[in-house]
Amino acid sequence: MPVPRARTDSPGSQGGLVTPKGTTTIESGVVAKIAGLAAREIPGVHNMGASTARAIGAVRGMVGVDQNITQGVSVEVGERQAAADLEVVVEYGMAIPDLAAAVRRNVITAIERMCGLEVTEVNIKVSDVHMPGQDKDSAEESSEPGPRVQ
Repeated sequence: MPVPRARTDSPGSQGGLVTPKGTTTIESGVVAKIAGLAAREIPGVHNMGASTARAIGAVRGMVGVDQNITQGVSVEVGERQAAADLEVVVEYGMAIPDLAAAVRRNVITAIERMCGLEVTEVNIKVSDVHMPGQDKDSAEESSEPGPRVQ
């Protein structure tokens, strides 16, 4: 199956992915990483992904594997356009509509500037709210020794 090619050779486009001297193809994984990093730049985004994905990510972190930047990010990349779906965990007290607007704006700007693709939509699903002290309590519980079995 051929890789979708991003094209911006139409009038008023932002870049030159298809030129007389060659074509530039941007993989969907690249766009997903850019979207994930751009979303995490916004204050109030605590984490990304569903609780299961975050749990798996935490286990990966314990064994020394880097955080998956694309966790909670799904993208579709076409010839000239891209769309993204993001699943975020917000910090308690944040105004969710304002946070979603800031995330959406930052993701669109990053993808359009870095990839030259028109972003048609960025859908945001808020899957959880992170409570103050939640991480500290979890860390204390996991560091307490369990019952001894003899």
